[in-house]
Amino acid sequence: MINIRTDFTIRESTHKDIKIMVDIWYKASVISHDFIPLAYWQENIEAMETIYLPSSENYVIIKSGEIIGFVALINQYLASIFISPENQRMGVGKELMKFVKSIRNNLELKVYCKNEPTVQFYKSQGFSIIDNSIDDSTGEKEYVMQWIINN
Repeated sequence: MINIRTDFTIRESTHKDIKIMVDIWYKASVISHDFIPLAYWQENIEAMETIYLPSSENYVIIKSGEIIGFVALINQYLASIFISPENQRMGVGKELMKFVKSIRNNLELKVYCKNEPTVQFYKSQGFSIIDNSIDDSTGEKEYVMQWIINN
């Protein structure tokens, strides 16, 4: 268990946390990716719960005993970072990024180009755009971003 700020605790997730994590992922995704049809997110709930999150290295961030966000890693790939909508813009994402950077020397991720606030967040965290791609499942353009220690 890692304490970053006194009001947040970060720990590795357990199987019992998955439903809460999926709920956070769904609620945050619908809001931040309003350019993708709602049906896409609804159709992927089961896969997040049974395939994607169980196959990732996950950490949850807790405030006042409640999980308010999480990060999912696959080796050096930052597969997802989601904060519950009511806890966004309060430094929670920055704390998760600080934690992830303490356990990795480099990270790569993909982010939808249309999700400009998140692109700016990653840039503020030292990530650089290194490539472009198209997400096969949505057809949306993405940036490939990378962070390297001492970047």
